[in-house]
Amino acid sequence: MDKKSTYILAIESSCDDTGVAILQNDKVLSNVVANQEVHNKYGGVVPELASRAHQQHIIPVITAALSQANISKKDLDAIAFTNGPGLLGSLFVGSAFAKSMSMALDIPLIGVNHMHAHIMAHFIKEAGYETPTFPFLCLTVSGGHTQIVLVSDFFTTEVIGETIDDAVGEAFDKSAKLLGFPYPGGPYIDKHAQQGDPKAFEFPHPKTKKALDFSFSGLKTSVLYFLQRNLKDNPKFIEENLDDICASIQDTIIRLLIKKLKKAADQHQIQKVAIAGGVSANSGLRKALKEAEQRYGWKTFIPRFEYTTDNAAMIGIVGYYKFLAQDFDTLSISPMARLKL
Repeated sequence: MDKKSTYILAIESSCDDTGVAILQNDKVLSNVVANQEVHNKYGGVVPELASRAHQQHIIPVITAALSQANISKKDLDAIAFTNGPGLLGSLFVGSAFAKSMSMALDIPLIGVNHMHAHIMAHFIKEAGYETPTFPFLCLTVSGGHTQIVLVSDFFTTEVIGETIDDAVGEAFDKSAKLLGFPYPGGPYIDKHAQQGDPKAFEFPHPKTKKALDFSFSGLKTSVLYFLQRNLKDNPKFIEENLDDICASIQDTIIRLLIKKLKKAADQHQIQKVAIAGGVSANSGLRKALKEAEQRYGWKTFIPRFEYTTDNAAMIGIVGYYKFLAQDFDTLSISPMARLKL
């Protein structure tokens, strides 16, 4: 055991995945996730079922993470956990376990903002992946959030643009539901979009009062009316045009994201641009960002696929840097469903 290293156990329980990771400094030794398939038949996450599943999964997942990392709980230097935002019942399971473990082992407790962690995932040491230098812009896109964040250092961030209604991941999933895909539907749109013509159908770009803000609720409505009109004339319209419909929806969303990101880069005169969050796994967005890199002279940072969706490794990297700063929490810390960046 390397006594010069810092070992962080991290817990992520903000939604329906129970994640536990072990980090040795900024390197991931294990990153275990237990998924909850119980929600599939409901077309979305059921909060009460999610919190119950976390209670069932958390001990086996912690045990597996320690085993894979080949360390003992006595080797741990701190416990990091997601303190919000997220589903309150799910957050309580992770925080309660983190507090108990911190108290039992007499080691520091570190609360982590879930959205901050998505950004900080870029600082996990991985072969073949370069970490950004400050300042940089991060487009954070997920099922619950859409933000453009100005990142000045590890702990100084400013949200300079965000959605005023639906998040981009929600726009993907709601559109996918209209097309008959199961939840979560975003990956299905991405899969079919790769075979379709992105210019086959036109969908509007909603306008916002603030130049860097987003709006996606109108897109879902326009997709709904578009499908209703065409299905009236041809009941097999979706079946016959599925790839093109998916490609057109995805292209509309991605062009809107890149357009706003370009405005932000110009306004703040920053050429370093990163993406984070579950939707950053989208192949179309990754391709578009690489094309923007060539077109605008950006330096872009795309996270490893494993660190795009909710995972505990990203909680652990924030925990590590907070540990270095001696930024610890007391047992009085309470989870918050709505926690701002």
